Formats: sequence, structure tokens, C-alpha cells
Amino acid sequence: MSEHKEDRPDRVAGYEALIRRYTLDVIPHWHRSFVSASSRRTKQAMENGVEEVFPSQYWPGASLGDHLEFALKYDGINLALLASIFQAAEEEEFLKYVRSRPTGKYARCLWFLYEFLLNRSLPLEDLKQGNYVDLLDPKEYYTVETVRKVRRQRINDNLLGGRSFCPLVRRSDALQHAEMAGLSEKCRRMVAAYPPELLKRALCYLYTKETKSSFEIEHIAPSSTRTERFVALLQLAEREDFCEKKRLIELQNRTVDPRFRDSGYRSTQNYVGETVAWRHEKIHFVCPKPEDLTGLMEGLIASHKRMEADNLSPVVHAAAVAYGFVFLHPFEDGNGRIHRFLIHNILARRGFTPRGIMFPISAAMLKNVNDYNASLAAFSNPLMSLAEYTLDDTGRMTVHNDTALWYRYMDMTPQVEALFRFVERTIETELVEELAFLANYDKTKNAIQKIVDMPDQQIDLFIRFCLQNNGRLSKQKRAGYFSVLSDTELVLMEKAVQASYGNTENTR
Repeated sequence: MSEHKEDRPDRVAGYEALIRRYTLDVIPHWHRSFVSASSRRTKQAMENGVEEVFPSQYWPGASLGDHLEFALKYDGINLALLASIFQAAEEEEFLKYVRSRPTGKYARCLWFLYEFLLNRSLPLEDLKQGNYVDLLDPKEYYTVETVRKVRRQRINDNLLGGRSFCPLVRRSDALQHAEMAGLSEKCRRMVAAYPPELLKRALCYLYTKETKSSFEIEHIAPSSTRTERFVALLQLAEREDFCEKKRLIELQNRTVDPRFRDSGYRSTQNYVGETVAWRHEKIHFVCPKPEDLTGLMEGLIASHKRMEADNLSPVVHAAAVAYGFVFLHPFEDGNGRIHRFLIHNILARRGFTPRGIMFPISAAMLKNVNDYNASLAAFSNPLMSLAEYTLDDTGRMTVHNDTALWYRYMDMTPQVEALFRFVERTIETELVEELAFLANYDKTKNAIQKIVDMPDQQIDLFIRFCLQNNGRLSKQKRAGYFSVLSDTELVLMEKAVQASYGNTENTR
């Protein structure tokens, strides 16, 4: 996000004011507030968020409480940023604010968040009366409906997770539009148009396609054995919950080379990078410290259970868990494949995916790899400016500062938006194309059998060769495999292929 010039007459307010007051190194908040002498309220979209300028009457005051309350009203809730502010601020100043308005909605929310985030109790008496208020506004955030009622501040805790791991997802314009699209129902209607026998055959191919695409994203060509193992796991995704420690370790063991299987979460520091020259690594992402990992993973799994038991959007649930998993990177190898598998696992078990069908979502990610990489970079890029690390001569990394906070409380709105896009592309492109291809394949096969009574294997080979050559059989292929065909038979068979697929090259 572009920086404002120091001589700008507007005064910073909310989070931005407190970041500057306490000189905090933080992941920038998506919304920055300024108060000017102007009578107009303006909002401008920037590269990584929004800058909003408020008229002078919005000036909250100069105290800690003034800016915290302004932040909750206009900037929204940012758990990691609030934790950093609470750690830096004087406790007595915060207490003064809460005591000045003990029953106020924002003071109660901030009081709850202070104790929740810092895991310590303030010297304040429990509230004895007053209505319970929602911590997060369900109109602004995705929340759970089964709230935790906190008697101390009379707060409805509707967060998606707990203290150890708690993602936030804002109801952005893009997400509200995506939910209105009714993608799950659209997929059901599309699938219902095909006969069960064809869907059963399609499923076998979709399992293999998803497996190969997931490995190809990581530039890996899996052996037939590893492919079969991953396909077998995908077949279980509809029935079993894999988001628990024992099952995640099992997933890792079945998706990586046997020599690199882990018996538990990693105990060493890892990172995502590439060697650009001898003894020089370009680091793309620094993973959590191993000593922080157990708590973070326990929090992730608890958050998954909390979302699964609620009426939360399955796509929001899948993105928060699957992207959360890959950012925590709990294993030495296989994290990306497990991350994509968890998307299938959650969408299927939550009933978003029609029974007996599977989204080749990795194929959509592979075809839109820049968008996929951007969904990862939305978190990794700002994090990289905060992690202080060194690499030794063997490439072993040591992280020197405390980073757990940034993995514990992530704003996952960009990742959820990305997953909705991949789901939409999967339904409207990948799945449609595969089912249409198979339907046309059956039609073509029947037409060819009426021309020449050939074995099925020969017909399959003929169709494949034609699709690889713009609907026609090459002279070389004819001489090598179909010399017994007459010219008339050949022309009729080629027309049968072209009638179903046209003359466009198809290398499926």
C-alpha cells in the first residue's frame, strides 16, 4: 500500500494512529483511516486495501481507548494487530478506558479481546447485567451461529476459532456476490443432466486428473504407485474426517516418497524457497517455529471442529482450514498436496459437492496458477517483512523473533475469495468439459460401431488419434494401426468424431 506523505494535513486515526504511536512492526491492516478538515467522507481503493478519509467531526480523541473504539467502528477487527497493541500499551490506560464505560458495547468487546488475546485477566469485576452482544457483526464477518456465551463481559463469542488459532473472514463484496451465485446448486443441476453410468465412469477419471494436477502444481511427476495411493485417499474424502493429527500424519505418509515420511509434526525450522545461485536461497515464505507448531495445529483442528459443527459456508470453512494448514506447514514434505486434499475433504463432507462426484479443483488451480500463487502470496508477502532469520551454510534456517502471532490470527478473506473463484471455474469449466467429453465419447463410439464393427480398444485408439490431429487420422497412424479400413469407412469415422468434437485439437 502506498504511504502518505508526512506533510499530509490529515490526521491518522484508529489502528494506523496506534501503529505509529507504539512503532509497531505489523502486517498492514486492509483499512487505513484518516481524519481531515474537509466536510467530505471519501474512500479510495489502494493496491492492498482501502484508505478512508473522514470529516473532522469523526475525530475520536487522542487516547488509547478513543482510537481502539474508532478502529472497531470503522477499521474492523484485526486480532493480530489488537494483540500487538495490547502488548505495547500501558495496562492502566486501557483499564481507565474500560472503567469509563463498562457497559458500552465497544468497551466490552475490547475488554473481552484483551483477555482473550493476552490470556490474562484484568482487575475488573464481572458484569452483572445487560444484554449479550455479538463480538463480530454477522453482517460484516463470517461467524459461527452456535456462540460461546461469555458471562464476564456478556459477550457472544462467535469467532471461527479459539485463542490458539482463529481465522477472520470479512464479508467482502466479492464473497457476497460469490455466495449469491449458488455454486453448489448449480453443480447439482449440471450433474443431474447426465446418466449415473456416465457419472460413475467420469469419477474414475476425475480422481486421476485431480491427483496428477495436484502433483504437477509442485512440478512433481508421481509414480503409478503414488498416484494410486492418492486416488485411494480421494475416494475416502467424502466419508472420513482427515483434519486431526493422526489422520494428517497418515495423509503425509501416503502422499510422499516413503523415505521422507514423518512420524509427527516437524521438529525443525522449514521454509519455502528456491536456489538461485550456489549458496544463495531466495526465500518465499518462512514457516512457524517448530516450538509454536503444536499449539497452532491444535488450534487449527479445534477451529475446524467448531466450523464443521456450525452452519458456516462450506467454502469459507474449506479455505480457512486448508490455507491455514499450508501456512502452518507442519510437515517437511507433502504440505501442498494435503492442503488441496483438505479442500476436497471438507467440501465433500459438508455436502457442497454432490455425492458421487468430485471437483478437479487442482486442475483449475493449475490452469490459473498465477491466481493460485497470488492467494498464497497475499499472506506470505507481508509476513516476509516481519520474520527475522538467518541461513547457515547448509541452508538451515533460524528464526530469531517471535512470529507465532501472525500465523495464529490470519485475515483469510483473500484466500476464501480465491477458493470461490477456483470452485466456480471447476464447475463451469473443468467439470463441464469432462462430462461433456465423456458424453460425446459415448456418442462417437456408438456411431463408429455402426460403420465398422471394431473392438472397443481399437475404437478408443481411433478416437484418441483423431482428437490429437484436429479430427482426422494421420497417414502414419492409419498405416501403422488402421490399414484394414477402406477410404469410405475412414471418412465416415472421421466425420463421426468431428460431429461430436468439431475440428478443434483435443489432447485430453
